[in-house]
Amino acid sequence: MASFSDRVVIAATAVRALFAETPLQENDYLSKKTGARILLKREDLTPVRSYKIRGAFNFFRKALAAGNNAELFVCASAGNHAQGFAFVCRHFGKKGVVFMPVTTPQQKIDKTRLFGGEFVEIRLHGDFFDECYRAAQTFSESTGAHMVPPFDHRDIIEGQATVGNEILDQMPDGRAPDMVVLPVGGGGLAAGVTHYFRERGHDTRFVFCEPAGAPSLGMSLGAGRRVKLEAVDNFVDGAAVGEIGREPFKHLKDFPAESVKLIPENRLCATMIEMLNVEGVVLEPAGALAIDALKDFSKKELKGKTIVCVVSGGNFDFERLPDVKERALRFEGLKKYFVFRFPQRPGALRDFLDLLGPDDDIARFEYLKKSARNFGSVLIGIETKDRKNFKVLAERFDAAGWAYQDITDNETIAGLVI
Repeated sequence: MASFSDRVVIAATAVRALFAETPLQENDYLSKKTGARILLKREDLTPVRSYKIRGAFNFFRKALAAGNNAELFVCASAGNHAQGFAFVCRHFGKKGVVFMPVTTPQQKIDKTRLFGGEFVEIRLHGDFFDECYRAAQTFSESTGAHMVPPFDHRDIIEGQATVGNEILDQMPDGRAPDMVVLPVGGGGLAAGVTHYFRERGHDTRFVFCEPAGAPSLGMSLGAGRRVKLEAVDNFVDGAAVGEIGREPFKHLKDFPAESVKLIPENRLCATMIEMLNVEGVVLEPAGALAIDALKDFSKKELKGKTIVCVVSGGNFDFERLPDVKERALRFEGLKKYFVFRFPQRPGALRDFLDLLGPDDDIARFEYLKKSARNFGSVLIGIETKDRKNFKVLAERFDAAGWAYQDITDNETIAGLVI
């Protein structure tokens, strides 16, 4: 039987029927910023803007080669696997049903429908991926439809590993990178790339990055077993998985928990805005994970290293841009929210505005309620150009005798009023 790496080479050759290898691009901006040589593996440039098409294609290819004549295929996905599945259904002329969470961005739903055309039906079910996945499994069992898992299958892992095959073939100097940074959701990509590199005899360091609100791999490595999360923050929808895949974990279980970087969602938004404004690269939250993880290293740790960041995917719904910008500003300390006890008298607003500096701007002003006969609670959002300005403002507010509370980082209150 052929080795894993040999099967990956065959898969990499076969997937050329769908698209050319994605570029491995040196990024001058990130290289200068980190002191390392940063190469971006641009999986956001596949036909479906993520690496997920690789696993789906390999699964279908091998199933059909083995004589699987199923009339119907089915998958569950938060968006990127669905698009890859739909694209491959149309390529092979096979009917498919896609189960997606109700919370999936509309852009991903529309693209899935576009890629699949007449061959794909979309069904929205549940708020989170795990609910959606259970619904797809039930459908598969009741109809006989062939399940195409998003990450928890050997053929999917083998397909995703073609990313690693291309990285090694594309390295400018022919040497393996010192470090590869991989985004993690269900673990298919991480399992495939690490297995391929190791089987090829490379001692490259691997760093895995997960959303802080969905740390399934980090928790599992820390516990020494697969851990199912009780709650998942769905903001990074492309990587918000409640439990690392069984098959991927077999490949990843020997990595130390310290190899996982948990990426704060608001910081991730700052990276998305940075890449959009500076480099003109449009990334969804999951697509920016690997780049954002570079912020967790000092320049001393990275200096002189050659580092590959796998960038996937680029399915960003621009209707989410205001929320992403809001989160980015809050992370960078350029926007804060306060609840003020505002006196109900003429001139009070003018007195307040006189305390603001030339770079401070009122982004929101809303009466919440009248707290007492002569006072009312007011929600005030302030944006500024330098985070240091908020220290000056606090001193002015205190000196003027204003009663207020900074609720920017109070998730309970902020979630209710902002």
